[in-house]
Amino acid sequence: MLAGDKAYSSKRIRTWLRRRHIVPVIPTRADERPNRSFDRVAYRRRNVVERCVGWLKGLRRIGTRFEKLAVNYQAMIQIAMIRVMLSFG
Repeated sequence: MLAGDKAYSSKRIRTWLRRRHIVPVIPTRADERPNRSFDRVAYRRRNVVERCVGWLKGLRRIGTRFEKLAVNYQAMIQIAMIRVMLSFG
């Protein structure tokens, strides 16, 4: 599945995704016919991912790409996630 916002709602993009066996989860614009097979639950899960990425960008060390090596950058993301999980516990 590929979730996108209304800006990606075009017949050309949907056809391209279907040819590659990717299910498009894109709401229709106001000037298009409503799509009956639109999966609202899958589209709402997109919000969780966007909020997580936004939160990670807000962390100075991760958002500015302070760590130049990929392994160190990944470690900082893992530390940030561990911090979040500990705060919920």
